[in-house]
Amino acid sequence: MAESTTNSAAPGTADDPHEAAPVRSEGFLCRFVRLAGGYYTSDEKWSAWGLTLGVVVLTLLQIGVQVRFNIWNRDFFNALESRDRAAFFGQMYLFVGLALASMVTAVFALYVRQMLQLNWRRWLVFRLQQRWLEGSRHYQLNFLPEAADNPDQRISENTRWATAMAVDLAVGLMTSLLMLVSFVGILWTLSGPLHVALGANEFEVPGYMVWAALLYALVGSGLTYLLGRPMVQINIRRNEAEADHRFALVRVRENSEGIALIRGEKDEDRGLRRAFGQVVRVMLDLMRSERRLMWLTSAYGMVATVFPILVASPRYFAGAITLGVLMQISGAFFEVTKALNWFVDNFPRLADWRSHVERVVALEDTFDAAEEMETEGRIEIVEGPTPDGREVLAFRDLQIASAEGAVVIQEANAEIQAGEKVLIVGESGTGKSTLFRAIAGVWPWGSGQIRIPPREQMMFMPQRPYLPLGTLRAAVAYPAGPKHFSDAAVVAALERSGLPHLVGRLDEEERWDRILSLGEQQRLAFARLLLHKPRWVFLDEATAALDEANQDAMMRLFQEELSGSALVSIGHRPGLDRYHDRTLTLLRSADGARLTARRRPRQPPGRSSAPRRPAEPVVAAGRGALRRLFGRGSGEA
Repeated sequence: MAESTTNSAAPGTADDPHEAAPVRSEGFLCRFVRLAGGYYTSDEKWSAWGLTLGVVVLTLLQIGVQVRFNIWNRDFFNALESRDRAAFFGQMYLFVGLALASMVTAVFALYVRQMLQLNWRRWLVFRLQQRWLEGSRHYQLNFLPEAADNPDQRISENTRWATAMAVDLAVGLMTSLLMLVSFVGILWTLSGPLHVALGANEFEVPGYMVWAALLYALVGSGLTYLLGRPMVQINIRRNEAEADHRFALVRVRENSEGIALIRGEKDEDRGLRRAFGQVVRVMLDLMRSERRLMWLTSAYGMVATVFPILVASPRYFAGAITLGVLMQISGAFFEVTKALNWFVDNFPRLADWRSHVERVVALEDTFDAAEEMETEGRIEIVEGPTPDGREVLAFRDLQIASAEGAVVIQEANAEIQAGEKVLIVGESGTGKSTLFRAIAGVWPWGSGQIRIPPREQMMFMPQRPYLPLGTLRAAVAYPAGPKHFSDAAVVAALERSGLPHLVGRLDEEERWDRILSLGEQQRLAFARLLLHKPRWVFLDEATAALDEANQDAMMRLFQEELSGSALVSIGHRPGLDRYHDRTLTLLRSADGARLTARRRPRQPPGRSSAPRRPAEPVVAAGRGALRRLFGRGSGEA
């Protein structure tokens, strides 16, 4: 088995508490501005600003319609009070026109707002995905103890709410401010002065309904903040718990075969219950907080329906205002308090939105930290031929470390020529697989230099090949497109790799990583090798699941179809040394493994201490019986 020198559990699991992602010492608003500023200064800035302007204009039109409705409210009730039939029906016709205008502006405002949300989210998702995949960072983050957990959930879900809720909240806040400006003047004019007598002193309070609305909103906002403040941290914990539970479910789905074979369902059930138990505990905290807040908002909303009429009723009973004016004051008071109460009405959403933004920004901070790490204390990769024009793989004072800084391989110096076949061996844990990762450029920790041939001429084959979602043709051609190779070439590669039974299924879409046995997957990787024909091949236990005969058949490819390719492989299986010119050995020592070289005389491929059968009969034996037992997806035992 290929080993890793760093045992790092997947971040975000219930069994392994993860550290918080690095967060810059800046306020939340500054972090959000940094997140939004990237979109509004990106290549899509004209679209972003255009949609934002559209949202503002349509919001202004909606507010204009609402102001006209307030005036209509006065005229309608005055017509009722005076029993003026003609004025009544005239107001009804006006109502129809205002209703149509309100509907049109509302629909277009919704469309523009949705497009802004979608475009912003798409830009942010693409940006985060690119930064996640760039330079194999998606792999390296698994070894950083302070990396943001569950980047997939942050990119997929948190970006959705961070952008959609930001637009909704911004539009709501802008609407509230504009409604406040529009209706404060109406309320000030209509409410008139309030005569107050305190002992022998009398004075007037101008626009007293405005002050009443302001006092009402301030009391509600203050109480809401005190009761709802814990919701911000609770929502952050809820997002983390939900992500951990989802990650645990995905782990079960991706490892279902191993769990089923070892009968680990009960243990997995305990783990899943433990993960979801954390979700339940956080949700109970959130529900308690929401109930406390609901007591306030429910009472606050009920009182708001009668409070303005109660306060303005003395002037109505005194005959200073008409019923229409009283209703207009009530409507204006409602709009003013609604605008002032934006914080009260949206506090739960603000808390939820902030938790999503914090998780997205934390992921950005992780990427920034990873980029800074890449500029210091890393292995230097030099791509291309040597100064004298030779194509080699060379180590110069190479020291490989773990992500925490512990030395894994101590100052290796070696050179592998084009066309050479080199086997790397060593005890488990000496860093053989880590050396391969460093050659591939995905393990940056350490020092020294690795000179590599052009990357497009290199192909790495791990023990478990990666098979993308889609057709079998796409899996064989990967990383090239499914139509990159001709049908004849694909068929020939499959047959040469001992997989003729898969030829008729090239265009079937399946989960091939589940349908094919590990041995079939490894031989499919060799078929992929035959199609791409790289000049440099790196095998990391790439034949570990094959029997001896099939291993010999695959390794003979490097003497026949791929004789001109250099081969660097890791392996413990007997007989592998016969297909290599020399051996590099990693010897364990206290200060890191050391690399030593030894040349072996190559035996003819046909000689072996035990008789070997051809690969094809081994592959084909019993195939019909297996299919009858297990169905068409059966593969190699």
